[in-house]
Amino acid sequence: MLNLWLREHLVYVCHQQNLVAKFRSQKAMKLLRFAGLVFIFITTFQFVNIRYYGGDIFSLSSQDKFPVSIDVSTEPVSTLSGPERLNSSSSRSVEVDEEESTGLKEDHVIGFDKNDTVQGHDSFVEDVKDKETLDLLPGTKSSSNESYEKIVEDADIAFENIRKMEILESKSDLSVDNLSSEVKKFMNVSNSGVVSITEMMNLLHQSRTSHVSLKVKRSSTIDHELLYARTQIENPPLIENDPLLHTPLYWNLSMFKRSYELMEKKLKVYVYREGKRPVLHKPVLKGIYASEGWFMKQLKSSRTFVTKDPRKAHLFYLPFSSKMLEETLYVPGSHSDKNLIQFLKNYLDMISSKYSFWNKTGGSDHFLVACHDWAPSETRQYMAKCIRALCNSDVSEGFVFGKDVALPETTILVPRRPLRALGGKPVSQRQILAFFAGGMHGYLRPLLLQNWGGNRDPDMKIFSEIPKSKGKKSYMEYMKSSKYCICPKGHEVNSPRVVEALFYECVPVIISDNFVPPFFEVLNWESFAVFVLEKDIPDLKNILVSITEERYREMQMRVKMVQKHFLWHSKPERFDIFHMILHSIWYNRVFQI
Repeated sequence: MLNLWLREHLVYVCHQQNLVAKFRSQKAMKLLRFAGLVFIFITTFQFVNIRYYGGDIFSLSSQDKFPVSIDVSTEPVSTLSGPERLNSSSSRSVEVDEEESTGLKEDHVIGFDKNDTVQGHDSFVEDVKDKETLDLLPGTKSSSNESYEKIVEDADIAFENIRKMEILESKSDLSVDNLSSEVKKFMNVSNSGVVSITEMMNLLHQSRTSHVSLKVKRSSTIDHELLYARTQIENPPLIENDPLLHTPLYWNLSMFKRSYELMEKKLKVYVYREGKRPVLHKPVLKGIYASEGWFMKQLKSSRTFVTKDPRKAHLFYLPFSSKMLEETLYVPGSHSDKNLIQFLKNYLDMISSKYSFWNKTGGSDHFLVACHDWAPSETRQYMAKCIRALCNSDVSEGFVFGKDVALPETTILVPRRPLRALGGKPVSQRQILAFFAGGMHGYLRPLLLQNWGGNRDPDMKIFSEIPKSKGKKSYMEYMKSSKYCICPKGHEVNSPRVVEALFYECVPVIISDNFVPPFFEVLNWESFAVFVLEKDIPDLKNILVSITEERYREMQMRVKMVQKHFLWHSKPERFDIFHMILHSIWYNRVFQI
């Protein structure tokens, strides 16, 4: 009887224990599921910006507290409606209707395809993803009727809009006082007041012999590597012929080749991760300011050059977009870019307080890549010691030889196909002596049209707009069929026509006093391009006709050979424009030691 009771009691106890274990197991599973949901929730928040009705952004992945908006203007930042935003976009940007009246439309854009969408899938996704962030910034909230895709970078003939003039009128510091004593000397002794290419090279050599970097005062592994590189570049193995590089295109092919090889083997760049879109970390891949965006995208994705350890870096990249800075923060009607400059100052303050690298060199080993026309004035004060890669490379606006880099201005509307329509007709089929078509902004282009426009000379095809009639050539066809492509300045010295001419294998004729051409520290531009002083526009045809056929053919052949240095590829290739921009920055950094 006792045994029976004990057996029943044991069975009961075991049953109770099983129930407890089952309950604990179920409770543990519920806890695990809850923990999993929390983990997924947190992970999602780390990579997605969530907008809520208060107008702020949660971004758990952002490690900094850098303010997106800067309140330094006495004028309140107003919300832009669709039409107002188009009218107040960056200079030479979105005058689509006026451009269509020229008859150029998409044909004058490198890489445009009628059957393509406005942009590639990747960049379109980026635009859609960042639209909400853009709306949250001051002065950028779009109306419900506005299509974000309307903010398209028009190409090279779009007119300068009113905000360009507002800024130009408000500038009081773009005087000769901003120039170095060496530049003033050259401009004073020159009969034309223009610094020639030869004089630019002299200024470059002077800067290398007189420059003393802050890093010389320190001794580090980076210093020794840069000093070794400089010694190797100054004493390179002699190269007389190279299968990939045509000797006459370069001032010194041996030095360039050795410098380029050392860059490939040694250079490490640290990219700051701080800062929020759309001003920072948002590469704009279409339009006339595409160079800065393509460079940003390709550098950040580079496994060869980018290092995650800033102590190993030779250079530090400040990844902001001058195009998005202007489009996001400029206040229409303010006649001021002070809040744009303050934004950059706040960014630098945050960088320098978080890291020691800026303060160690005063920023001399930091660099920026900016294609907007306002970039020189916006970066002159607080980024004065940085290496600045600028499309607006104007000697008279404070371009510093031996430190600053001349950035090519490239026009791209379809990022998926940047090389479509590359090339042009052979020399024997180029029957037009000279061609230009574009907006009449600035003082120079109306003079060009006045002297050579219309039907004044059948050899000179100079238009403000291409006549619309059946059988007439398009902009692209004119460039592919002309011997010389005229590249006059607009409001600023730079123009995307220079690269377009090379793209279509047309000899560029640059009419822009004191313009520093891209990569001039290694490329001998006078071997494949023609430079005409602005005052010599009335004599333009005589200058071109005086060039012998043999000389023209030689220059046109060299245009085809130098072309590789000005092409964007979906994946960077050796000696392409990405590597050439990076090389110019590296080259200037090495010679600071």
